[in-house]
Amino acid sequence: MPPAPTGEISQLGTIGVILLLLLFYGGTMWMSVAISRKKENADDYMTAGNKIGFGVSAASMTATWIWASSMYASVTAGYTYGVSGPIHYGLWGALMILFIYPFGKRIRKVAPKAHTLAEVMYARHGRSSQLMLAGSNVLGSVISLTSNFIAGGALIAMLSPMSFGHGIVIIAGGVLLYTLWSGFRASVLTDFAQVMAMLGAAVVIIPAVFFVVGGPSLFVEGAANGNVTPAQESFFSSDAFMNQGAPYIAAVLAYAIGNQTIAQRLFAVREDLIKPTFITATIGYGATVIGIGMLGVMALYLGIEPMNGDVNNLMPQMVGTYLPAALIALAFIMIIGSLSSTADSDLSALSSIVMTDIYGQSVGRAQADPKRMLLIGRITMIVATAAALYFATARFNILDLLVFVGALWGCLVFPVIASFYWKKITNKAFTVSVIAALVVFLPVRFALIPLVGPWALFVELLAIVGVGVVLGIMSFGFFGLRPAVIIGAIATAAVLPFGFGYLRDYETLSGSLVAYSVSFLVCYLMSVRSKQDFDFSVISRITGDFDEEDETAGSVPEGPSPAAEATDAADR
Repeated sequence: MPPAPTGEISQLGTIGVILLLLLFYGGTMWMSVAISRKKENADDYMTAGNKIGFGVSAASMTATWIWASSMYASVTAGYTYGVSGPIHYGLWGALMILFIYPFGKRIRKVAPKAHTLAEVMYARHGRSSQLMLAGSNVLGSVISLTSNFIAGGALIAMLSPMSFGHGIVIIAGGVLLYTLWSGFRASVLTDFAQVMAMLGAAVVIIPAVFFVVGGPSLFVEGAANGNVTPAQESFFSSDAFMNQGAPYIAAVLAYAIGNQTIAQRLFAVREDLIKPTFITATIGYGATVIGIGMLGVMALYLGIEPMNGDVNNLMPQMVGTYLPAALIALAFIMIIGSLSSTADSDLSALSSIVMTDIYGQSVGRAQADPKRMLLIGRITMIVATAAALYFATARFNILDLLVFVGALWGCLVFPVIASFYWKKITNKAFTVSVIAALVVFLPVRFALIPLVGPWALFVELLAIVGVGVVLGIMSFGFFGLRPAVIIGAIATAAVLPFGFGYLRDYETLSGSLVAYSVSFLVCYLMSVRSKQDFDFSVISRITGDFDEEDETAGSVPEGPSPAAEATDAADR
C-alpha cells in the first residue's frame, strides 16, 4: 500500500467510470435478457412463481437490505457517534431481518399466493386498509429510490469529473433498463451477483483503508489530537443509543413489516426456506454494514471534514483519498452494486403495487388482463424513476430519510401484524388507528408543537407505552402472546420512572414510539369488544395468481367464489 496521501482525492476519470458502468450494467442487462421470455408471465414478473431457492433468495434479501443508503448512513453514524454508531446501525438492522421470519411464516401460511401485503389487507379488511398500506409503500419506495440515486450521484461526482446530475441520470437509466425487462425475476437474479461483488469488495476495502491510515495507532492519535469526545470513544454511548440505536430499532422494525421490497421476497421464496433465508441475510447484513460504518469512525478519528459539508460524501471521500485506483474501482463497483440491488427492488415493488392493488383488485382477479398488467407495471417503473430523479436533485440527508420513512411505517406495524393473528380487528379499527397515529406522530417528529407542559407529558407517556409495544411485538413472533405481554409490560414499567422529563429531548425517538403506541391503543380499544370472527382461509381464496397459465399450479381452494368474498371484504 502507498503511504497516506496529502488529502487530495484520486479520481477514476470519465472513461474509467464509464467503462466500469458499462461492465456492471451491461452484465446485469445480459442476465436480465438471458432469463426473459417471449411471453412474459404477470405473476412471475411480480413474485417469480413463489418458488425461489435458498441461495438466490438469501442473496437477494441480503442485497436488498444492504443498499447504498445503508452503507452511507452507517458511515454517517460512525462519523457522528463514534465507535458505537455503526454497531447501533448495523446490529439492530440485522436483528430486524431475523425478527421478520416468524411473522413471515404466518403471512405465507394465510396468503401463499399473494403479491403484496396491501393485497392481503384488502382480503382481510377492505379497500381503505389496502390503500393505506399501498400508499405508504409507494411513498417509501420513491424515497428509497431517491436516496439511492443521491448515493450514486454523489459517488460519480466524487470519483470522476462528471457532475452529480450526470451521475443520477446514469444510475437511474442503468437500473431501469435491466429491471424493466423481466421485473422481479431480473431483480433477484442480479441480486446474487451484486451481493457477491459487495461482500468481496468490503472484505478488501475496509482493512485496506484501516492500515493505510495507520492501523490501531489511528485511535490513539485521534484521541490525543482531540478529534473525538468521550462519548464517541465509548462502545456504550447513551448519546448514540438514544439518537441512533433506539430510533433505528423502531424504524427498522417498521421497515421489516411494512416494506413491500421485503414482503415481495417473502412471497417469492419457497415456504420451507423462509427461516434459513432470513438467518443468512441477518449475518450477511450485520457484518457488512457494521464494517462499512467503520470508514466513518476512521474519518472521525482522522479529523476529516466532509467535502462541501455533506456527510453523504464521506464514504467516497475516504476511498478516493486513501486507496489506489484499482481499489477505488473495486469500491465503486461495491457501492453501485448495493444501490442498484435496492433500486431495482423498489421498482419491482412499485410495479407490483400498481399491478395488483390499483389495477388487479379494482377490476377483479378473474377479469384482470395479464398483458395489460405487464404494461402497467413497466409504465410504473418509468414514472417512478422520473419522480425519483426529480426529488434526487434536492439531495436530502439519507439518514434522515431512512428514519422518517421507518417511523411513518411504525403507524402500520401493530394493525398489520395483529390482522394476521387476531380475528376481531375490523377495517374501521385498522383505518382509524393508522390515521390517529399519523396525526400524533407528525407534530412530534417535526416539533410542530413545542414539547413543553402538558403536551410534553402526554407525548412522553405515549412514548413510554411505545417502548413496551415495540418490545412486545418483537417478542411475540418468537415466544407467543403471553410472554410478549409480560415483556412489554415490564419494559413499560422499567422506563416509566425516568421517561418523564427525559424523552422529550429526543424528538426522533419519541415520534417513532408515539406512532407505535397510538396505533396499538386505538386499534386494540376499537377491536377488543368487536364481534367479528374472521375466517383466515378467506385470504388465500381472494389472493392468488392473475395469469391463467398458472391457475393449475396454484389451484383455488374450495369455498365461496373470490369475487363474492372480495365484495364481503370491501363491506368489512
